Amino acid sequence: MRFLLIAGLLVLNVLHAQDPLRFKEEVASIEKKYDTLWNPSEETIVFTGSSSIRIWHDLETRFPQYHIVNSGFGGSQASDLLAYSDVLIGRFNPKKVFIYEGDNDIAEGKRPKVILKEIQEIIAKIRAARPDTEIVLIAAKPSLARWKLRGKYRRLNRRFARLAKKDTMTTAADVWHPMLTGRKLKTDIFLEDGLHMNAKGYELWYGVLKKYVE
Repeated sequence: MRFLLIAGLLVLNVLHAQDPLRFKEEVASIEKKYDTLWNPSEETIVFTGSSSIRIWHDLETRFPQYHIVNSGFGGSQASDLLAYSDVLIGRFNPKKVFIYEGDNDIAEGKRPKVILKEIQEIIAKIRAARPDTEIVLIAAKPSLARWKLRGKYRRLNRRFARLAKKDTMTTAADVWHPMLTGRKLKTDIFLEDGLHMNAKGYELWYGVLKKYVE
């Protein structure tokens, strides 16, 4: 019985600790893109994380007065961003970083405390390179496709909020509640997959995040 329990835990660990090399080509493509688009002489704001950032196609034009880098990569988890943080964050020496991770992590069964630990490691790496960098943790969003996991998402978001209270240079941005009407999820802000947002969804995000950018 003990052997079966240990074996089961090992399987779970393998499932959760996915190989970040699966993103090698996508990350290389992002790196190549910003070889020409990024101006190192300008103060930079980085938005990074999973597909909700990656497919925010008008992100840069939403904030035309700022030098915005979108280094989101679809399907990523916090452990993946940690593995590529030097390329996707550090190389830009950003004055501010917006991070969206935790959505896919929860869906894959990762525990909130594990996600938080990886986020803290990412923050530590950023601050080691530039101590004055401001971090904005974007709350894991609710979605039609993953609504049954809402309790776990809420627990993760509470951990983000507690972390931000302990660190004056870190903020937790609540996109969860603006995507609800009362306790019900707004259904007209998603694409057909029920997971990713449409233009109305991103308008809500913009309304929340603009004050943290400005």
